[in-house]
Amino acid sequence: MQNSDASDTPRERVLAALPDDLDGVVLETPGVVSWYLGGARTSVPLGGDSVVAVLVGREGDEVRCHVMEAERLLAEEGIGDVIAVDWTEPLVPESWRSDPRIAPERRLEAQLRVARASLTDIEVERYRALGAEVSRAVTSVAAATTAGDAERSIAGHLAHSLYSLGAEPVVLLVAGSARLGYRHPLPTSAPLGERAMLVVGARRHGLTVNLTRWVQFSGPEHENEPGIRAVEAEILDATRPGAALADLLATLRRAYPANGFDPEEWHRHHQGGPTGYLGRDPKVTPSTGGVVAERQAFSWNPSAPGVKVEDTVLATASGVELLTHDPAWPTTTVAGRPRPLTMRL
Repeated sequence: MQNSDASDTPRERVLAALPDDLDGVVLETPGVVSWYLGGARTSVPLGGDSVVAVLVGREGDEVRCHVMEAERLLAEEGIGDVIAVDWTEPLVPESWRSDPRIAPERRLEAQLRVARASLTDIEVERYRALGAEVSRAVTSVAAATTAGDAERSIAGHLAHSLYSLGAEPVVLLVAGSARLGYRHPLPTSAPLGERAMLVVGARRHGLTVNLTRWVQFSGPEHENEPGIRAVEAEILDATRPGAALADLLATLRRAYPANGFDPEEWHRHHQGGPTGYLGRDPKVTPSTGGVVAERQAFSWNPSAPGVKVEDTVLATASGVELLTHDPAWPTTTVAGRPRPLTMRL
């Protein structure tokens, strides 16, 4: 891979972040390598290590993969200028590890996160398409559920729908009535029962969308639903370019008691944060540094007992753009935005 003359490429962003005392950086985690290579699929086991490593150097790049990956990378990912090494050899050679002027990725983790935060035109186009398609797929699966369906069956239908879109399911959670106390309900054989939660993380071109939806077969609306949508409205209003990420978490922390929840509720599940080439990039904590970038993707997920709300949005100066909104899903208007209600079946 040679130097690019195009402006605002990943290469130019990485070189701009490279300190003067370094000649290069080794990229080797799946999300970062995928970003650098234009959304290429860089993991074989879902969630596994990257099968590609990239040395981004001032004089040019070097891309390495194990020999069994080279043909697919050229034919399906458009990456042809690679060095294919025997599978018995390390993907990252010792010469890269031992060179004091070549940094490991972890040394520049914060700088690389800033470099990939603001999405390009093609990334935004891909994100909008993925969000719309995944949202419609979840609506279709949800609308066909019954109270007697097993959680694993619904997870299987969701996975089938996502793969049909050319997307990979990176998170699939399903909770029926008996398991709504779990914030991360890995699917079981339990039936959905009266009320159920469906959580999806889907990746395509390296980009991830995240959303949560609810279905209900009997009984009234959960008493906490209006309150959790109000909590979310406050964080979506505050997610503007230039806002400090730590300040956004503080906004969420204040929003819980202001809307009738336990002030400690935010401790019981992570609150989300930036997304993109990682499911959360990163999960925001009180010590998280940095600010919101223009056209940066976010997935906040406020939750409380029996309720959760989550979508993927794009931060812009004029407010957030909903990426995972399906007009066919029942909604209510909150702070001027269509927000998902529980689908009654």
